[in-house]
Amino acid sequence: MEKRKATSRLQRRRTLRLTAEEEERLTRQAATAGISVSEYMRRLFFGGRPIIARTDDQTIRELRRLGGLLKHHFEVVKRAGNPATLSELDAALREIRYAIEALSERR
Repeated sequence: MEKRKATSRLQRRRTLRLTAEEEERLTRQAATAGISVSEYMRRLFFGGRPIIARTDDQTIRELRRLGGLLKHHFEVVKRAGNPATLSELDAALREIRYAIEALSERR
């Protein structure tokens, strides 16, 4: 049995009039999300899967990686017993956690 192309089910076309600024904004937002303008509009109009910018996902992954490294370093310093460094590392871990939470809420 042959696979149908995804585009074969999309047979209707609608026209939307936009200003140049609106067109630029729409194109930029779709590119930021890493999807086509058509897919971006369908998700906005019909409430499909949430639109998540690829950069947010990449940033969250990087923050988690850095948090893991910092947590490991925290354990090493904790064993050494330097309270000043411990408080600095604890503050840095808190900031990373807040940044991840803030990015996750924007989803």
